[in-house]
Amino acid sequence: MARDSLVRGTGSFFKECEHPRSRWPKCPHPYKIRYRSATGKQLEESGFTDRDKAIGRLTEIYNEKKAAPQARSTERIQKYGTMRFDEYVEEWKAGQRHLAVSSVRHLDSLLEHHLYPALASRRMNSSDHKVVDGFIRIMERNGVGLAKRCPVNDLGRVR
Repeated sequence: MARDSLVRGTGSFFKECEHPRSRWPKCPHPYKIRYRSATGKQLEESGFTDRDKAIGRLTEIYNEKKAAPQARSTERIQKYGTMRFDEYVEEWKAGQRHLAVSSVRHLDSLLEHHLYPALASRRMNSSDHKVVDGFIRIMERNGVGLAKRCPVNDLGRVR
């Protein structure tokens, strides 16, 4: 089975017949396309009568995938942007299924003593790097050491 690829990330089109690639335009067998969905799953579609229709469908899929993250991001901004930090945290915590009791206690303590006093009433869409820098300065001014600042280490991963 020979296969032609387009721009990286678009997908590929091919025919599952014995004919050489040079004969494909005159071959009666349908074209197939193979691509990865937005979730990363490999999918295949068939029944394209000519090369242009197969490429057109791949282009359509590529453009949909390219636009999808923006749409999801816009939805998140609309949902969470006007939400206060403390409201967001409570919703986030409700979705955490695998937190041990001790982790929940530790997180609640950090929230109550450090994060909520500085950020509880702040709207999520009003946070940026300057807000984070200000929060760190407040923690330094209050004498809170690096290990107790927040549940995020220097690489940005939750501990």
